[in-house]
Amino acid sequence: MQAATERLLSAVDALDDAAVTQSSRLPGWTRGHVLAHLARNADALVNVLQGRPMYVSGEARDADIAQGAPRPLGEQLADVRESAERFRAACAAPADWSRTVELRNGVTDRAARVPFRRWIEVELHHVDLGIGYELEDLPAEFVEREIDFLARRFAGHRDVPATDLTADDGRSWSTGGGAGGGPVAVGGAAADLLGWLAGRRDGYGLEVKGGALPALPPL
Repeated sequence: MQAATERLLSAVDALDDAAVTQSSRLPGWTRGHVLAHLARNADALVNVLQGRPMYVSGEARDADIAQGAPRPLGEQLADVRESAERFRAACAAPADWSRTVELRNGVTDRAARVPFRRWIEVELHHVDLGIGYELEDLPAEFVEREIDFLARRFAGHRDVPATDLTADDGRSWSTGGGAGGGPVAVGGAAADLLGWLAGRRDGYGLEVKGGALPALPPL
């Protein structure tokens, strides 16, 4: 996770103030919105680890991101770096990592998985910045863990038919199963599978057998 943060900071440091105001790959968000979100997400996960609500409210979360988005590059970098350090310190503090914590919208998880959730934010939003870092550049360990994480997330979902996923290298996962029908077999490059599961790609390039490519609910 620390390496991912440093990789992102180094890439963003090569930008300028004008580039921060340009559109990211996320609809309606500039790169500044993405960077402000990354900083506030780190602080929100500190809240989670310390037993406080992740955000005061959804409206407050959105307002903080909107307020931080127009800042110049130097302020954005400092905020992402300093908030990441606060999260690192929170993770280093003695804690019961087996406890259940509450995230957004009533989602719960083990405290031990919070660092991985932060890793997800850093890696995928680095891609979302649209500055040359692509899904194919993600670390192999991250790609495998994130596909597994998302496959589990959609397992049994009432809107997703039974779906078998197979990467080109033979790794496989199962997901869905709550919508009836299937199984649908979906195969392709691991980066393409991850992109589809994470809502970053539309599934173009994946091989689908046994039905249409399932429409996944938003994350």
